[in-house]
Amino acid sequence: MVNTIETNTPGISSPNPVRLTPEAVIEQIRTLRSLIDNDVTPLSKAQRTQLKQRTRKQPSPVVDMSIGVIGSSPTVAQAVGQPLDDVLQLQAEAVRWGHVADELRSFFKGVEGANLVRRERLAFIASQAYSFGSQLARNPENADLVPQVEEIKRLKGVARRKKAAQAPQTPSPKPPAPAPVTSTTPKA
Repeated sequence: MVNTIETNTPGISSPNPVRLTPEAVIEQIRTLRSLIDNDVTPLSKAQRTQLKQRTRKQPSPVVDMSIGVIGSSPTVAQAVGQPLDDVLQLQAEAVRWGHVADELRSFFKGVEGANLVRRERLAFIASQAYSFGSQLARNPENADLVPQVEEIKRLKGVARRKKAAQAPQTPSPKPPAPAPVTSTTPKA
């Protein structure tokens, strides 16, 4: 038998695509992160909010026209301290990395959605197992299921109590104030 090695050529689908394990995906992401410049520095929530507020103040058309001013006047370029080529390079990188961010968001949503489906299927299977186990535990022939069913019942009760304790207590509405008496007849 001859062993063939398939190359991963873009645009050509392989008959048996390689399926990565979650651990392999994590390793690939970490490898990819290490290959990217030091620009991949996580920002704090406050930093992210501040930067988003600043960029909202300068819409893209305004930024584009302002860059044009740098190209039109060497004095402006000198005052800004950035040559036009460097600014245009930064602008092109921002657009290209924006595409990367969009692709990563899409990838993340896909992974997250697939995992949510897995967890829902798992919860459904677990619910069925508990239901069947509860029914079978009633029969003395299945006494070995009783401790497991009782433990599941206890855990479900604990989870319900935690949810009830975490739920915000809405204040009960105050009874309406009595309506003022507007009678014109004198009180006796």
